[in-house]
Amino acid sequence: MTSLFRQPFRLLLAALIALIAPMAATAAPVPPPSIDGHASSAEQVAVLAGGCFWGVQGVFQHVNGVTSAVSGYAGGDRQSARYETVSSGGTDHAEAVRITFDPKVISYGRLLQIYFSVAHDPTERDRQGPDVGTQYRSAIFPANAEQQRIAEAYIADLDRAHVFPSAIATRIEPDRQFYPAEDYHQDFLARNPTYPYIVINDLPKIEDLKRNFPELYRPKPVLVAETK
Repeated sequence: MTSLFRQPFRLLLAALIALIAPMAATAAPVPPPSIDGHASSAEQVAVLAGGCFWGVQGVFQHVNGVTSAVSGYAGGDRQSARYETVSSGGTDHAEAVRITFDPKVISYGRLLQIYFSVAHDPTERDRQGPDVGTQYRSAIFPANAEQQRIAEAYIADLDRAHVFPSAIATRIEPDRQFYPAEDYHQDFLARNPTYPYIVINDLPKIEDLKRNFPELYRPKPVLVAETK
């Protein structure tokens, strides 16, 4: 793009951000889980998948109590944990995010509440918005039996209450390894806030988080680049 058109393009994109984000920020928070984890002094880890990991990572990087959010792959083996391979749809991997959190500040159940409320649409099966394939599925990869119990009970509660117009499609997949994604995927939303995909699909999620969970929202995201 020549310098002649660069500035008008930036101005147009900025206007598009201002227009789309408020209009798209319509997600409402779901009720909190009826059962939750116990606070402890040690950090804990949650692995969640909900479509393209750029947006899921971006959401949780803005959550108080989260000390790290890393994009990656979960569900398949180490050999196939590469973006080009996972993107083919021929692996068992989902694009996922490993969230390290302080349970004294935020519980596992509250992370799931954000996950179901603003991070993605849990009723879409093997897709998320414009992205289609099993690598974009909604999935929870519990780290232990307690996380699995909380997640299973929460999904059952939400389905019984008909919180969503359709049944929740989120899969619970225990005993799966997480593999970090390539460096160029890390902090993608924070580094590319004017990227059209981010503007249309992911910035509204940040606005939803800020609007629906003001007590948990942190303006400055915790970045992978700053925690290495």
